[in-house]
Amino acid sequence: MIGIGYLFAALFFLGGVGFVLFALTLADTLNKILLKGRPARDKLTIYESGETPIGSAWVQYPLAFYIFALLFVAFDVDIVFILSWAVIFRQLGIFGFIEIVFFIVVLAIGLVYAWRKGVIRWV
Repeated sequence: MIGIGYLFAALFFLGGVGFVLFALTLADTLNKILLKGRPARDKLTIYESGETPIGSAWVQYPLAFYIFALLFVAFDVDIVFILSWAVIFRQLGIFGFIEIVFFIVVLAIGLVYAWRKGVIRWV
């Protein structure tokens, strides 16, 4: 027999999926009703701070920018974990302290690895 908690979780999941599908269908339907014809050519141009675009918008960025951004996101999310750990530090005791030290050591190893591979260097 399925626990009542799983049933509620499944209902919330199905409700969320249903809401998303309903919202997307409604938005598409309203778009088709309200939009008459194709948008004007001026609406399809690139708009950046009121300036007229120069050149093409299709530019390839070096892969290092993406890797640098991924590192930033990874360490940014880790800070959230460390801050939440700091809030309940006294309740965790020595076991919590050992866990966070291990967590920070793993982060430091990842940072040293990225540094040695030259990922942190900005081009």
